[in-house]
Amino acid sequence: MLYGVQAPRRRDAQRNRVAIVRAACDLMASGRAAVGMPEIARRAGVGQATLYRHFPDRYALTAAVIAFQVERLEACVAANGQQPAAFRAMLDAVLRAQVTMRPLVRLARRLEPAVQGRYLRRIVALLAEPLRRAQEHGYVRRDLEPGDLILIFTMVEGVLEGSLDGEGRAAADRTITIALDGVFRAA
Repeated sequence: MLYGVQAPRRRDAQRNRVAIVRAACDLMASGRAAVGMPEIARRAGVGQATLYRHFPDRYALTAAVIAFQVERLEACVAANGQQPAAFRAMLDAVLRAQVTMRPLVRLARRLEPAVQGRYLRRIVALLAEPLRRAQEHGYVRRDLEPGDLILIFTMVEGVLEGSLDGEGRAAADRTITIALDGVFRAA
C-alpha cells in the first residue's frame, strides 16, 4: 500500500480486460449493425474509465477482439488439426463468424492495411496445415492453395456488403454453402 491507496491488483486488471473483450465479442455477434463502447462496458461489468484504460479507442478494442478470435481459431486448429475431415467445420466456422460479427468486420476494415493484412495472413497460416492434411486425405480439391482462402473470405464479404437489407445473411449463408461445396469433395 502506498499512502493509504492500494495499487490495483494485476489479476483484477487481467480479469477486467478479458471481460471487456468477451463482452465485445458477444455484442459484436448479436446481430446488431453497431455496438457502442458504453454498452460493452456495461456488459463487461466495468466502468467506462476501466474500458478506456485498457482500450483507449474502439480500434484498440477491435484489435484485441480480432486477436481473441484468432486465439480461438488457434485452439480449434490445435484440437482438430490432425483430423483432416475437421477442416470443413473449421473453415465454415471462420466464414460464419465473418457473417455474424458484422460490427467487428466493419471496424476491422478501418484498421491500417498493414494491421488488416497481418491478421488475415495469420488466419490463412493457421488454416494452411489443416488444408494440406484435408487435401492429402482427399477431402479438399488438390488445386486449392492457402491464399485462395482469402478469395473465399472476399467473396462472402462482397455478398454481405452488396445485398439488400435483410437479404445479406441468407445470401451469405448460401454463398458459404456454394463455396464449401466447391472446395470440398463429395463424401
